[in-house]
Amino acid sequence: MSEPKDGDKKIVLHGLANCLVTEGLLTEEAAAEAAQKAKSANKPLVSYIVEQSILSAKEIAYSTANHFGLPVFDIDAIDRDILPHDLISDKLIIKDHALPLIKRGRHLFVAVSDVANIQSLTEFGFQSGLHTHAIIVEEDKLSNLIDEYLNNHDSEESLGDLSDSGLDELDIQDGDELEEDDDEGADVDDAPIVRFVNKILLDAIKQGASDLHFEPYESLYRIRFRVDGVLQEVANPPINLASRITARIKVVSKLDISERRVPQDGHFRMKLSKKRSIDFRVSTCPTVGGEKVVMRILDPSNSKVGIDALGYEDFQKDLFIEAIHRPQGMVLVTGPTGSGKTVSLYTALNILNTAERNISTAEDPVELNLNGINQVHVNPKTGLTFASALKSFLRQDPDIIMVGEIRDYETGSIAIKAAQTGHLVLSTLHTNSAPETLTRMVNMGVERFNIATSVTLIIAQRLARRLCSHCKIKAEIPKEILLEEGFIESDLADGFEIFGPSDGCKLCIKGYKGRVGLYEVLKMSETIGRIIMDGGNSINILDQAMQEGMQPLRRSGIRKVLMGLTSVEEVVRVTSD
Repeated sequence: MSEPKDGDKKIVLHGLANCLVTEGLLTEEAAAEAAQKAKSANKPLVSYIVEQSILSAKEIAYSTANHFGLPVFDIDAIDRDILPHDLISDKLIIKDHALPLIKRGRHLFVAVSDVANIQSLTEFGFQSGLHTHAIIVEEDKLSNLIDEYLNNHDSEESLGDLSDSGLDELDIQDGDELEEDDDEGADVDDAPIVRFVNKILLDAIKQGASDLHFEPYESLYRIRFRVDGVLQEVANPPINLASRITARIKVVSKLDISERRVPQDGHFRMKLSKKRSIDFRVSTCPTVGGEKVVMRILDPSNSKVGIDALGYEDFQKDLFIEAIHRPQGMVLVTGPTGSGKTVSLYTALNILNTAERNISTAEDPVELNLNGINQVHVNPKTGLTFASALKSFLRQDPDIIMVGEIRDYETGSIAIKAAQTGHLVLSTLHTNSAPETLTRMVNMGVERFNIATSVTLIIAQRLARRLCSHCKIKAEIPKEILLEEGFIESDLADGFEIFGPSDGCKLCIKGYKGRVGLYEVLKMSETIGRIIMDGGNSINILDQAMQEGMQPLRRSGIRKVLMGLTSVEEVVRVTSD
């Protein structure tokens, strides 16, 4: 435990935090702050530090080993086939974030990345009946190996072995959750197609894809995944299989197999384990080459992301938290499709979801089911529009209302009135920046006075690909180019470093793994309100917001570059309108 300095406030650090301070990698204040944020995000400290690029996994591993006198091991070198199985339960491996690596006689060597997990050796020893010994490994490599281990060794509790014949019997339920024997009309001869489609779906989940594209052309059939916002080709089945693959997808999605002339929408669910299911939203569209199918993957775990994991800077997070805890007003999240607006709103709803609050949402469609929240699937064909759902909510004693998107004057007007009459309203708009959102609402016909008095916060956001912490490389970019892209002189002081992607490693795709949020957070002030009521445009609003401390999207991206989280090229790509 570190000792406080005379006159300083006492900081009590334990385990990894204390080790990093003792080894000179972090200050007491930085270690304490990281520990607090990791706790808020419900993550292990080592995972938080690596994800935020505060320190590299390698630095932590070697410092921990040196501090505690333990061996370091590069688990990339281990043969996956020799990992001991069936000694430790999956539940314990997940809970303790530790993995048995080698068994020698009565001794079991266990990989850990955080000294706090060394305590788990007692549990591992009790369960296995062996003498356990800790081996320090790099956090990112351990996380990937644990995922690989769990995904491959037990088909019931994981995704299973993709080459196994069990793919034929993967539990896929249609949108109405009917039993598998409801598919008895499917051709038995299509078993290879069933297995192929199941494998594609599982590959997409493993790679963290958000969308799958099945695209038929005159002489080509290709399948692409959207991973971290970028499409990549993954397979080219024979063109003569296109109709059979489409038919299989339509069967499980409960779509009309015989109808190929008009678009159709459906959904189904894939059960991966007793506790985890993945929903797929399916859309078909007739093209010249045949029916194109696009699937959106909806993983319920994405709705449970802690606010600290979204990538807000501290002052932005404070504005967000303050706004959503107000008893009334409107919080708007804007950005293009795929910019993470839904995750931001669901994160806010999870924070607000308590027994004391009545929360209702109108969505098109409902992407993720949240217990304790009344979710309505908007269906204009039956007359259930955003506006009619909002009117119904206001008769049901709501505290918080979430509108999936404000698309027209009627929806905007009702949402504004709800925000003015004692309700907190959360919603989205498709605009490029926070200031443009206000003028967009004016163009819809919403009265300027109502906008100025009801909107409390606007968040414009983008998602940039995160550099792989394992293989990112230092980027050499001329100072003149950086200044042209929005860097300022103080960013480029002596000793500054920026990083870029390498060609990639087995832990990432072309040097990137995961995404990080870029945010522009505009708080409605009296001055901005007056600009709106006086007929000001988005440029006037932007100028005033900048004077009040708002950080534009490009600047937010540059700060992420300076933190080593993403690259200049990626920031330019996602913030160029």
